[in-house]
Amino acid sequence: MPSRTSGPPGTPDVLVVGGGIIGLVTAWRAAGRGLTVAVVDPEPGGGAARVAAGMLAAVTELHHGEEGLLALNLASARRYPDFAAELAEATGDDLGYRRSGTLAVAFDTDDRAQLREVHDLQLRCGLDSEWLSGRECRRLEPMLAPGVRGGLRADGDHRIDPRRLAAALLIACERAGVAFHRGWAARLDTAGDRATGITTADGTALPAGQVVLAGGSLSGRLAGVPEALVPPVRPVKGQVLRLTVPPRYRPFLSRTVRAVVRGGPVYLVPRENGELVIGATSEELGHDTTVTAGGVYGLLRDAHELVPGITELPLTETLAGLRPGSPDNAPLLGPSGLDGLLLATGHFRNGVLLTPVTGDVMAEVLCGAGLPEVARPFSPGRFAAPPPTLEHSA
Repeated sequence: MPSRTSGPPGTPDVLVVGGGIIGLVTAWRAAGRGLTVAVVDPEPGGGAARVAAGMLAAVTELHHGEEGLLALNLASARRYPDFAAELAEATGDDLGYRRSGTLAVAFDTDDRAQLREVHDLQLRCGLDSEWLSGRECRRLEPMLAPGVRGGLRADGDHRIDPRRLAAALLIACERAGVAFHRGWAARLDTAGDRATGITTADGTALPAGQVVLAGGSLSGRLAGVPEALVPPVRPVKGQVLRLTVPPRYRPFLSRTVRAVVRGGPVYLVPRENGELVIGATSEELGHDTTVTAGGVYGLLRDAHELVPGITELPLTETLAGLRPGSPDNAPLLGPSGLDGLLLATGHFRNGVLLTPVTGDVMAEVLCGAGLPEVARPFSPGRFAAPPPTLEHSA
């Protein structure tokens, strides 16, 4: 049986602040363990998932200096097939989960040398990726530009449709008995040294046994959180385009294609329904979500250099969203340092990829089992200020 923290009669065991995919998967998994759960969000199922491309790219998202995050990414990637199947069965929805792989390509000598270094890093970390010549890349993806000089094939990187994922999680939560309060959480309520619930923007008090702060890029803005424990999460803007591939041009791409063009990353993610997602910018502009002419132009220019045929496709949507970035680009998972308050935020580029493992980790903690080993490096406590040292006179 789950370990519950008692509150006033009729209050939920768990109150999740934030109804994006991280908050929803936490709620669904907690409800599946027998906990009573409520979610506070003005528009559950929205958030960054509306903008995300859905790359499940543990291999090609590996960056120098982020090797510590790799184990968590891989753990979540391994869970994805069963997770997607379970969620699809629970809802009857196709999540757009596909195992078609990723091709990362290089255009010039510098790009090629940089991609070779990435390949070396992948091999040192024990990852499965294959170096291809430019000709081999074009054989896999005939729409690629003739100037492609080489690339990395990573069949272990998969993809999913984040909008379908969010919609399915919302349905799964509702069917599992999760309650929804469609409003803004304004303040964390505490009694003594413990979190006891939240108060909404309209003044409604919502008590709970435990509170999970899963507010994405807004996680650092909830009033009432002790100053020393406010999660160091910042918004990182990303602009994304959606194009439509007419039936006569399909299949346009068979897998995710990504590259670095003029020093900036660009990716193209195809979907079976003909949608093609192009992203994404990375801009440190606070909570601004304006779609700019420069952002659209830059993405189209770089994508055109990668796949010239995109100029024939209709541009159907432009969006900007906010990734929740942390100081080390890794999530904050588990107890916050205040009894009764847990964090599930700061996933940055990997929120969709880390959805399965985050749900499992948070359910374990909420049931009193402690932070699983795979998540211990990502405890919020890693950002706590060290205690002051005593100075001794000579």
